[in-house]
Amino acid sequence: MNNKHYSTFNLGVRSVIFTLLAVCLVVLYSFVCLGALPFPLKYRHGIIRSFLFLHLCLLKNICLIDYDVSGLENIPTDRNGIILSKHQSTWETFFLPLIFHDPAVILKRELLWVPFFGWGLAVSDPISINRKAKSGALQQIITKGTDCLKKGRWVLVFPEGTRIPYGQVAKYKLGGARLAAATGYPVIPVSHNAGRYWPKRGFIKQPGTVRIVIGPLMETKGLSAEKIMTAASEWIESTARRLG
Repeated sequence: MNNKHYSTFNLGVRSVIFTLLAVCLVVLYSFVCLGALPFPLKYRHGIIRSFLFLHLCLLKNICLIDYDVSGLENIPTDRNGIILSKHQSTWETFFLPLIFHDPAVILKRELLWVPFFGWGLAVSDPISINRKAKSGALQQIITKGTDCLKKGRWVLVFPEGTRIPYGQVAKYKLGGARLAAATGYPVIPVSHNAGRYWPKRGFIKQPGTVRIVIGPLMETKGLSAEKIMTAASEWIESTARRLG
């Protein structure tokens, strides 16, 4: 990505164009996804991946946001597990399903009620939870997450719970780590600096290259949820500081 300076007006126009095209894509793909509902999950995810890839292409060509990923060799081809990812932006929700095929994303159920966008999410067969029922939500994560893991799917968790502004650190929630402790499946931590270019609640997107790092596989058998989360969060945050 070049270092050319762009005015706020220029970046604003680019962001408007991207948003309009993105909304059109969401509406179009929502109907395509609903039409694909009778087909097996892998075909539905193929459609969703094409939608996500198009969004990243729009970001690159309109908003000038590219990406550089390292650590792909850490993703095993013969095992699945739980992804614990830094959550700064909407960007990582587009990117991660492209490299972890058919992931079951843990999300709040209210997102499924959003017109058009929620329909596409529902077709991806996520793990939707009711955050208001805290004890019940944890049980849902373990029960549904275990089922997805046994089916060979990755489970994608954003342990901070919500998007945290770039440069800030939030308390990590234990849901994903408890799932790992209960099942013995490995964890892969993910860190990035996407919030620097597509900030939380920031309409204008900044040109640049998102750097995303896939961490080493962490075995979890015999470890408590607290130890799992401590190891994962320390790696995520130390890597985020290095990227920053």
